[in-house]
Amino acid sequence: MHIEISYRDMSRSDAVDERVRSELDSSVGRFGERLTRVEVHLGDHNASKPGPNDKRCMIEARPKGLDPVVVEAEGEDLYATIADASGKLRRVLDRRFEKHDRH
Repeated sequence: MHIEISYRDMSRSDAVDERVRSELDSSVGRFGERLTRVEVHLGDHNASKPGPNDKRCMIEARPKGLDPVVVEAEGEDLYATIADASGKLRRVLDRRFEKHDRH
């Protein structure tokens, strides 16, 4: 599973990159052979100013032979937002692959 991480209005961080990869590995790692690419877009709506729900994590997963899947989460804590979006992606992919495998 190829993972691409991009940042908007915030600085790139090795710690955040590692957290993203860890969260995705634990939530959707079992689908690794079925995904061609996962794009993670992290952003801070207020840049360096604090504010409620200003952190954003959007994840786009590209399953082989199926349409892309997009999930999004917003929150005050970037790590919690990443975990929330990863969980949403796991649930969406569970349903998508279950439906696809039945047919």
